[in-house]
Amino acid sequence: MTRTILSSATKEIAIGFDDPFCIIGERINPTGRKKLAEEMANGDYSRVEADCLAQVAAGAHMLDVNAGIPLADEPKILAETIQLVQGLTDLPLCIDSSIIDALEAGLKVYKGRALVNSVTGEDESLERVLPLVKKYDAAVVAISNDETGISEDPNVRYEVAKKIVQRAADHGISHDRVVVDPLVMPIGAMGTAGKQVFALLHRLKTELGVNTTCGASNISFGLPNRHAMNAHFLAMAAAAGMTSAIMNPLHEEELAGIRASDVLLAKDQDCLKWIAKYREPAPEGQVSARGERRNRRKRA
Repeated sequence: MTRTILSSATKEIAIGFDDPFCIIGERINPTGRKKLAEEMANGDYSRVEADCLAQVAAGAHMLDVNAGIPLADEPKILAETIQLVQGLTDLPLCIDSSIIDALEAGLKVYKGRALVNSVTGEDESLERVLPLVKKYDAAVVAISNDETGISEDPNVRYEVAKKIVQRAADHGISHDRVVVDPLVMPIGAMGTAGKQVFALLHRLKTELGVNTTCGASNISFGLPNRHAMNAHFLAMAAAAGMTSAIMNPLHEEELAGIRASDVLLAKDQDCLKWIAKYREPAPEGQVSARGERRNRRKRA
């Protein structure tokens, strides 16, 4: 099955149908975060550093890095942020921008094989982004919309994804370097959004053979108890063929859904990761499964 290999200078990961679900941390993004945007525009990356380390500690496998700040020097800020983050963690990065100059600035300083976020099915986007992906030996997120916008028909979105994969091949980019975003609609606004994306994921896996990702929180937009909805969506999407998601790894409920899907899809051998995370500690004075003994602390 298809595996998308991404790397930093020292670490390699795979997004694949037989690999554990890949969590791409979304927190290094100033969109909707006024304070973070102000700090990054002023060259203050302390909050970026904190967000980076928190996501690594929470269990992210990759980090998305975005520097989209209105009226700011996005290429410069994105390059500086990538260099900072690569100095803090060995996780591979997803370089996220709609500005071609910013993408290239980020790719120039990046050490490893990055995931570029993103290209659409629009001809202009394809001709601007794909040569850059090829030049820097990267992989790319393919958004399944084009000049006509986002179709409510999943079959139309499939055809857009197919077009991107074919155009990527024309540029010498193999299908394993294309990670398709099928576009998850808010279930509160479109009652069939879940069924649509699950059907589309199945086709993307079985017909195109491509890995997939999404903005996971889109599904629950406008609803109460969003983390529970996101968690169940992620587990069901994984069962349908989704192999990664751009999400906030600081929400334990959502991570539990992903961990459960890895177990149920036989991606967590012998449930070892699940057990290591959730096993109750052995009572004091008893020997645990590892042969470790818990002793009461001696009172002074």
